[in-house]
Amino acid sequence: MKIIRIYVSLVEALSEWAGKVAMWLSSVLVVLICFDVLARYLFGISYVSVFELEWHIFALLFLLGASYSLKYDRHVRVDIFYSQFSEKQKAWVNLLGCLLFLIPFCLIVIEASVPYFLTSLNLNEASNDQGGLPARYIIKGMIIVGFALLFLQGTSLIMRSLVVIFNKKLFNQ
Repeated sequence: MKIIRIYVSLVEALSEWAGKVAMWLSSVLVVLICFDVLARYLFGISYVSVFELEWHIFALLFLLGASYSLKYDRHVRVDIFYSQFSEKQKAWVNLLGCLLFLIPFCLIVIEASVPYFLTSLNLNEASNDQGGLPARYIIKGMIIVGFALLFLQGTSLIMRSLVVIFNKKLFNQ
């Protein structure tokens, strides 16, 4: 149990950190969009790099926020039946959902993203637009990071579910 407790604590601390980064990035995104709108409509100036940066930050919000959302059980789910389940039934749904859907999906996305990232890195890929962002491989690499975080949080949820199913206590509650 001690190893499980340490693993779950570390993974959930990582997810918490990713959620805090996403929170700050959302504030940065709001400021960036305000700047973009003011520059465009008040001064008639538009920057391709600012527009691309908005999309990159928006992608990071989802990539980093996914593990945080899973940690706090705030992800999308059809709650018609789930909300009526006992804790043990919820643990079974979470366990099976992670094992059958979440973990395989994360592994597929990570496996597909690695060559995508490496090709971009080897080419030192940059934006095709004049004045666009350099180093496009950074955002492509963040796909791997985001899904790795989600994978780890999924394994943490599996462990938490198994603890509930077998009537054990993970933390002193």
